[in-house]
Amino acid sequence: MNFHHGPNTFVGQVDIRVQNLDRSLLFYKEMIGFQVLDQTETTATLTADGKTVLLTLVQPEDVIPKQSRTTGLYHFAILLPTRADLGKILLHFIQAGYPLQGASDHLVSEALYLADPDGNGIEIYSDRPSSSWSWRNDEVIMTTEAMDAQSVLDEAQGATWNGLPADTIMGHIHLHVSELRSTEEFYKKGLGFDVVCRYGNQALFISTGKYHHHIGLNTWNGIGAPEPPANSVGLASFSLIFANSEKRKNILEQLKEIGATVTEENGYFVTKDPSGNRIHLLVK
Repeated sequence: MNFHHGPNTFVGQVDIRVQNLDRSLLFYKEMIGFQVLDQTETTATLTADGKTVLLTLVQPEDVIPKQSRTTGLYHFAILLPTRADLGKILLHFIQAGYPLQGASDHLVSEALYLADPDGNGIEIYSDRPSSSWSWRNDEVIMTTEAMDAQSVLDEAQGATWNGLPADTIMGHIHLHVSELRSTEEFYKKGLGFDVVCRYGNQALFISTGKYHHHIGLNTWNGIGAPEPPANSVGLASFSLIFANSEKRKNILEQLKEIGATVTEENGYFVTKDPSGNRIHLLVK
């Protein structure tokens, strides 16, 4: 099953703030392999297939560095089509000498972790077949073990990394939040997601259509963590894609029922979770 098409709800695009657009563009083009779709003096939209925006870079006026112990982006996660693609980019990072923060086996997926020049977190991963995932009491079993890096590299058979494959997508987003109770209510009762995994009382993983997660939520920056300033490096917004207008209409009503604020800006609907993470509500 394709977990990033209707009837599922999924993350389509992530918008992040950076300190220096030129520096960030060099990184995202040369190191990650994005193409630039559109660019101004202060923004750039990035794509893998030449038409679909996956990531937007924004350089705010009077921008300040990433603020610690705040809500916002933990990482955005780029989903590669195959394990061989993961092997190619791992070899690319090794050859380039770019530092990785981790390389993990989560049972449902295998993932590389790194940060851009501003400290924005990035995961690059490939999924294992969903038929191999294990479930217990409606929760998917995930863990964090060391990746078998040699096996992943072997999968690539020494092939050269030539940028992100055209069918690369935004697989999920993982957010720092200030607490989990009202956050869970917002994403479940408001946006219609299901909790598919809990890590104690510190993290939730949620999805639609039995994906291992479309969104991760954690309190690892501290209970009561504040929102970062609007001009700091980090998450500007992300978009959720709904299957059709009727589905989005129902979601808008659910959000209003739980007291969430929904506004209309430039022809699209915007809401914020209880920690101030900004979400665009779009239809495919």
